Amino acid sequence: MLERGVTSQVRRNGLYLSTNKLKSHFFLIDSKGSGNMEPKPMLVTKDLTKSFGSLVAVNRVNLYAKEKEITVLMGPNGAGKTTLVNLCTGILSPDAGEVFFNGINITGWPIHRVYTVGLVRTFQIPQLFLTLTVLDNVISAIRSSGESPLKALSKRFWEKEEEKHVEKALRIIQDVGLGKYWDIPACELGAAHLKLLELARALASHAKMIVLDEPIGGVDPAFAHEILNYVRKIKDEKGITFLIIEHRIDIVVPYADYAYCMVNGTVIAEGAPKDVVNNTEVITSYIGE
Repeated sequence: MLERGVTSQVRRNGLYLSTNKLKSHFFLIDSKGSGNMEPKPMLVTKDLTKSFGSLVAVNRVNLYAKEKEITVLMGPNGAGKTTLVNLCTGILSPDAGEVFFNGINITGWPIHRVYTVGLVRTFQIPQLFLTLTVLDNVISAIRSSGESPLKALSKRFWEKEEEKHVEKALRIIQDVGLGKYWDIPACELGAAHLKLLELARALASHAKMIVLDEPIGGVDPAFAHEILNYVRKIKDEKGITFLIIEHRIDIVVPYADYAYCMVNGTVIAEGAPKDVVNNTEVITSYIGE
């Protein structure tokens, strides 16, 4: 069983393994001797570090996000949360440390390669095709053989596949509550619906894990809960893992399985979400002495 906070690891064929209780290999043996599957690690960082000149934005961060869970990374503005995500998803390369996704060492991979193994992220400001409809935005995130320069020349190579993609996109749009907006241009959607459309595009990409960067930022609290309810439903029904970067902790905590708090590039607390938000050091980081 791999555990959060492990201090010793073994790298074997690119895999991240814990030497602690390695004998059970992802199984937790209970007192009766039966084997219960323990959630495996989906995203792990080991001593991840990034500096910009004299500013250490991410300082030896160890993060452990379990499969099929919602992990929250909280912290005030400027804490280094988005920089950490950028390091994990290939937008930035770390100065030191390692990143493991689904057992694979992806340290320093370019963003397009990270995407192909199922690690997908959204942005604080939604990155959408604003003049396209909701449906077209979601379809554009689905990989198609018709993207090949040679196959694109003949409809027989991709027409049936494209019909399936439309059906898939419509199902995803329903799953995130945008069914009645399917033919509306993205530029006509409100802030909450734009966030949901980014989530829909991430789902369309065959993601195994989705990193949501401030998914409720700038959103009315009522709509914020609606967004997070969809996230939790998708996690429960589809088994997708989520890492949520957020500083509106009063809203996001009830939806989280595990939480981290970063301040000045360093993780200052981790554990059960309610314990983290009641941590004295965390409280001080938000409201001061």
